[in-house]
Amino acid sequence: MYAARGQGAMWSAGARPDAGAVRELLGGTRAALLIALGEPGSSTELALRLGITTSAVNQHLRLLERAGLLNRARYGRSVLYYRSDLGEALAAADP
Repeated sequence: MYAARGQGAMWSAGARPDAGAVRELLGGTRAALLIALGEPGSSTELALRLGITTSAVNQHLRLLERAGLLNRARYGRSVLYYRSDLGEALAAADP
């Protein structure tokens, strides 16, 4: 009888993502947006904070949401974006 495959690594902690690799994968602007969303924020607020146009921020936010890295919720007349659990895990890679 043999032990199940992969059983030896079952209780080990997963490696933290490499911040440089995450930044290269997402691109600088998307990585910056992901990091900036430590607190929920609107596209207008994020555009002012990062110094890019609101339409560019909206395009990036929609893509990050489709990829499962962000969630959004309506708050009055604004839509606030915030990191999903997966987005939190990737943002944790940034020192």
